[in-house]
Amino acid sequence: MASIPLDFLVTALVTLIVVVDPVGLAPTFLAVTEGLPAAARGRVGLRAALIAAAILMGAALIGDWLLRTLSISLPAFRIAGGLLLFSIASEMVLGVRIARQSRDAEQVVDEHVRNIAAFPLAIPLMAGPGAITATVLLASRANGDPVRLGLLLAVIVLVCAACFAVYLLATRFGRLLGVTGNVVLSRLLGVLLAALAVQFVIDGVRAAIGAV
Repeated sequence: MASIPLDFLVTALVTLIVVVDPVGLAPTFLAVTEGLPAAARGRVGLRAALIAAAILMGAALIGDWLLRTLSISLPAFRIAGGLLLFSIASEMVLGVRIARQSRDAEQVVDEHVRNIAAFPLAIPLMAGPGAITATVLLASRANGDPVRLGLLLAVIVLVCAACFAVYLLATRFGRLLGVTGNVVLSRLLGVLLAALAVQFVIDGVRAAIGAV
C-alpha cells in the first residue's frame, strides 16, 4: 500500500485555499445574490461550488493539454474574465441587476440562479485563471502518480465545499443587514468588484507583454 505524500497534500491544500480564498468570496456572493430569497441563495452557492469543482477537476486532469491544444494563454483567459466581470460589476453599481429581478419574480429568480452560479461565482471568481493555473501546476507536480492526483481532486472538492459553507454563513449575515443594508453593500461591493475586474485585465496585459 502506497504511503500518502503529506507534503504534496499540504502544498495542494494551502495553495488552493489561498488562491480561491473562500472567506474573501463571501462579500461578492452577498452582492451578486442581492434580492434573492435565502433558498435561492443556497441553490446559487451549491451550483457554483459544483461547477467550480468540475472545472478545477478538469483542469487537473486535462487542463494543460487543452490550453496547449487550443493555443489559449492564461493571460488571454485573465483578460477575458476581467472584461466579463466588469460588466457584472457595472450592473451591481447601477442597480440594473436588482431591477431585472423585480420584473417577474419567479421566472427571473430561476434564470438568475443559473446565470450567476456559473458567472461570476464559479468563473472567474472560484475557478479563475489563478486557481486554474495553480491546479495545472499541482497536477504537473503529481507526475502521473494516481495517489497524488487523487489527493489533488480530493483537495479541490474540499475547497469548493468550504466555499459553499461560507456562502451559507454569508446568507445569514445578509439577512441580518436587512433590505437597506444589502442595497448599500451591493453598491459598495460592485465598485470593489469593478476594481478587481480591472486588475484582472491589467495582470493579463502585463503577462502577455512579458511573454512577448
